[in-house]
Amino acid sequence: MTAVATGAATAAVDPRRRPAALRVAPAVAGYAAVAAVLLAAGTPAGAIARWTAYAALAVLLPGTLVFRALRRRPHTLVEDLAMGAAVGLVLELVAWAGFTAAGLPGWLRLWPLAVVAPFAAVPRLRRHWRVRYPTVAPVGWAWSLAGVVAGFTLYLYGSFLAVNPVLPTDEGQAQYIDLAFQLSIAGAATHQVPPEVPQVAGEPLHYHWFGFAHLAATSLVSGVDLPTVLFRLAVPALCALAAVLVAVVGWRITGRPYAGVVAAALLFTVGEFGFENGWRQLFGSQATFIVWGSPSMTYSWVLLLPLIAALGELVGRARGVAVPALGRGAWALAVLFLAASTGAKASSLPVVLAALALTAAATLVLCRRLPRKALVAAGLALAAQGFATAVLFAFESHGVVLAPFSGLRPYVPAGRSAGGTALWWALVGLAFLLNLQLRVAGAAALLRLRRGRLEPVQVFLLGGALAGPAIYLLVGHPGSSNQYFTRTGFAFGVLLSAWGWAEVAERAALSPRGRWLLGAGTAGFAVLLTAVQLGSATSSPAVPAYAPVLPLLRWAAVLTVPAVLVFLCWPALVGRWPGLAGRGGLVLLTAVLTAGAPGLVLDAAATRVYPNGGAYPVVAMPASRVEAARWVHAHSAPGDVLATNAHCREVVDGWCDARSFWLSGYAERSVLVEGWAFAPRMVGRPDGPYAPFWDTDRQRANDEAFTAPTATGLADLRDRYGVRWLVVDRQVGAESPALRTLADLRFENSRTAVYRLR
Repeated sequence: MTAVATGAATAAVDPRRRPAALRVAPAVAGYAAVAAVLLAAGTPAGAIARWTAYAALAVLLPGTLVFRALRRRPHTLVEDLAMGAAVGLVLELVAWAGFTAAGLPGWLRLWPLAVVAPFAAVPRLRRHWRVRYPTVAPVGWAWSLAGVVAGFTLYLYGSFLAVNPVLPTDEGQAQYIDLAFQLSIAGAATHQVPPEVPQVAGEPLHYHWFGFAHLAATSLVSGVDLPTVLFRLAVPALCALAAVLVAVVGWRITGRPYAGVVAAALLFTVGEFGFENGWRQLFGSQATFIVWGSPSMTYSWVLLLPLIAALGELVGRARGVAVPALGRGAWALAVLFLAASTGAKASSLPVVLAALALTAAATLVLCRRLPRKALVAAGLALAAQGFATAVLFAFESHGVVLAPFSGLRPYVPAGRSAGGTALWWALVGLAFLLNLQLRVAGAAALLRLRRGRLEPVQVFLLGGALAGPAIYLLVGHPGSSNQYFTRTGFAFGVLLSAWGWAEVAERAALSPRGRWLLGAGTAGFAVLLTAVQLGSATSSPAVPAYAPVLPLLRWAAVLTVPAVLVFLCWPALVGRWPGLAGRGGLVLLTAVLTAGAPGLVLDAAATRVYPNGGAYPVVAMPASRVEAARWVHAHSAPGDVLATNAHCREVVDGWCDARSFWLSGYAERSVLVEGWAFAPRMVGRPDGPYAPFWDTDRQRANDEAFTAPTATGLADLRDRYGVRWLVVDRQVGAESPALRTLADLRFENSRTAVYRLR
């Protein structure tokens, strides 16, 4: 994080001083690194080329033109492209909804013409095609950011891409349980708006599904098949865009280019502190697994980061920032990204609202003036939240309940004395802060340097950084989905933390040699920590519930010892090397922020223990099942409804674990009754995934089509429910011989059979 020059904000130089080839080299290198990893993971070169054309012509081009028209003055090309890509994703969502609702999803690839044509025809808009930029990114900034993108893509290769084939190749493939469900929503979005619950045809999907509409649009426009989009292209692309957005937003808000790239490193290079292979799910989260286990999280960051930039300007820019203001366009951008955030992730808007509320309250109390812009922005955010709650989520809680400290309670042992219990609560609280909030330590340094007198935009960032973990601690969820509030807060926290690190670095005023020494020392410290933790990591034994926090606290204690020794010896070290004077705080803060560096490496290495890449519930994804589903996809119409006899991930003591999503996922079609556990009305029930299906008549009609088919029963399925295909898993139960006389057998393999109703 110290590879970038720590000079003044004027580190950016006149673009004419550097050849164009050198200016674009970091971007080309970053793209080449991502493409090379994708090729190594078996992604067809043609799919990469088609996706690249889609991203450039159907997202980047229209979005950048609109962003240029909205912002007041240009700053850098990289900012225009990054912010433009985010705007393009919002426009894509609107276009997808329009074309799909009109029954013309195949024509979606034409939507960029609606933007490009006016910008080509209207004289006042033509100037946005060619822009002269007064500033370019510093060389170190650009190459450091390219390194963050390349490094994180390598992590994705080890943790996700290499262990999750696009289509299973054998009967023993294990897959993280949510992936087929996510694929099914994206499949529904290729022809439905709004999408329905794919596993229960006709059931409303009250969910944050915008990210899956993006996956559908990617496939529709690029022509790349949907499994390749989900399992190969979308996650690395969204992560790369989010990393660039962190860097440009950090630069814009702080006025310091290197603060932005440090923030990107904190979000995409530093993992959770105290991470070990044996304990991957402390406090509902671990390393940055969430970026592929829940792509909607990364998609929400891509929309949240430019929203932070727009709102940060509206509440009050920091003094001395030389970056050109967005101007009135900040309001339009705020409205765009608030609207898109309504269905991107349910955790986004509550954190934004809390951040704006804290900013308004602080301005009113400390400055004794009415913060009109902050209040208007809060009103817009409140309206967006109201729309999301009433329209998108239909007031469904999805299992989120008011349950203070429910995320910490499992680690506090029961049956202890009052003093012992209080001590354990304190230790678990400390473990939570160390595990998830250590990367935000720079915020404390900023508060100290400024003696608590923060500017409005800094209060806004602090509000978001605090609101995320605060909401996590306030609410509970049976599937630990409250963790997403913490991760939403990361977007605010890393920006503020990097700002604090930047101001500490400026006060230290390191020479070029000192910067290189600090960078080399930081890299060496990270490598040493990784090697030690990698060598000591073990699988999880059967131990008391509080045991997962013990390795984390042990690592904290171990690292505290040398830190204290260095602190005590620092005066002697300064006497020996006078150049160290005034630099101790920078060294300490850098070490603290780097302490979580082993997280990504250990998470990728954990695939030796968890072959599917995730230490979470897995489902068998046999190649024979997927082959049948893909055959149905190729031979059916998008509106066709399927029926299957496979409803259960497994049966435990006679109860069905109804988390089965393979057919709706890989066939990309609605199923009359598949696995119903993730239907919004079922999430959060006390019996969890073992709750019975709510419509017994529908399930009976479905199952009798396989066990006791009749001409009347099959006709009822066809005419009443729209069922056109029956998919049999013969390991679940062989179909009745009578079915062959009542329906047409169209496909079968060693495990499955597909019938078409007459």
